[in-house]
Formats: sequence, C-alpha cells, structure tokens
Amino acid sequence: MFSEISEKMEKRMKFLEEIDKKDRTNGTERLKRLRQIPPETGKFLALSASNCPDGNFIEIGTSAGYSTMWISLAAKEKNLKVKTFELLEEKIKLAKETFYEAGISDIVELIEGDALSNLENINNVSFCFIDCEKEIYEKCWDLVSGKIIKNGLIIADNAINHYDTIKPMIDKAISDERFDSLIVPIGRGELVCRRK
Repeated sequence: MFSEISEKMEKRMKFLEEIDKKDRTNGTERLKRLRQIPPETGKFLALSASNCPDGNFIEIGTSAGYSTMWISLAAKEKNLKVKTFELLEEKIKLAKETFYEAGISDIVELIEGDALSNLENINNVSFCFIDCEKEIYEKCWDLVSGKIIKNGLIIADNAINHYDTIKPMIDKAISDERFDSLIVPIGRGELVCRRK
C-alpha cells in the first residue's frame, strides 16, 4: 500500500503535515488547529484496516482529511468506501479540497454534520477510527460498538496523551467482553478494540 501512494496524495500529506506542525507551535486556537495524527499512526491505521473483513469503514472526525487519506489506502485495496464525519464548516472545506487534491473523492464519502446524529443508519461496520472531541468518545463507543462485525476494529486516537479525558471510554472498551482491547504506544496512543 505505502509504495502505491500517489504523488498527488503524498504532496497533500506533506502540505497538511506542515500546517499541523505550525498549528502546534504558533498559538492557533484549539478548534481551528488540524490536530491530526502523525504519519506512523496513519500507516498503523492503513495496515489495521487492510486486515479487516469487508464492511463499512467509518471515521468520526475528519478534520482536513489527513487520516482519511491513510484509511483510503486500505479501502481502495478492498474496493470499499470510507464514510467520514465532520461538523466544522472550515474543516469540511479543507477536507473536500484534500480528497480532490489527493484523487480519492471516489472512495471517500464526507458526511457533513454530527456523527452522533448520522450514524444510526450505518451498520455492518468493519473498521471505525475515532478522532473527534475527546469528551464525546464514550458516546461514540456506545453508538458504534454494537455495529461492529466479527473481527472488525475500533481504533481511538489519543489514548495516551488524553488518557484521563477518554478514560471512561477506555474503561468501557477494556471491560467489554465482546472485544479484545489494548492501548498501542504508537503516535499519541491508539486504543485498539477487536470484535470477537
């Protein structure tokens, strides 16, 4: 997969990586920052998703579409689409630009609005990446965990650097007997939950 990243996608990745790097040091307001995953987490997501069974690939929290690009590599390989949810207008605009510039508009469906309101009709989820406001991670778990198919994955970002904030979700996931779960120390920490 990684050797097949197009020049267009690589260019867009580098562009967003630069913005994210500046956001973290120049005092950009929290909600306006991209707050995206590092490249090693992107690779981890792509590899993880590529081994999931066929089903719906979803992402809660698109931002500018950086992580979506990584997930799209697995989706393309499996001939699936990524459904990604974003609430903020400015980030929706950036994400649309990303998907166009990276040449993946045909395999990404950007759903504008609150994922918590728009997930009701999506079932048979084989891969879910959660990277939204940390305060709603537990609500995301409550909504998504029952939709994951056998051998499907939920991966939640920031399981180490925002551990205290998302601890309610982590505790639920680890004690949920439907899943095998652990925290992987890659990037800012990924909670990985596999449906039995």
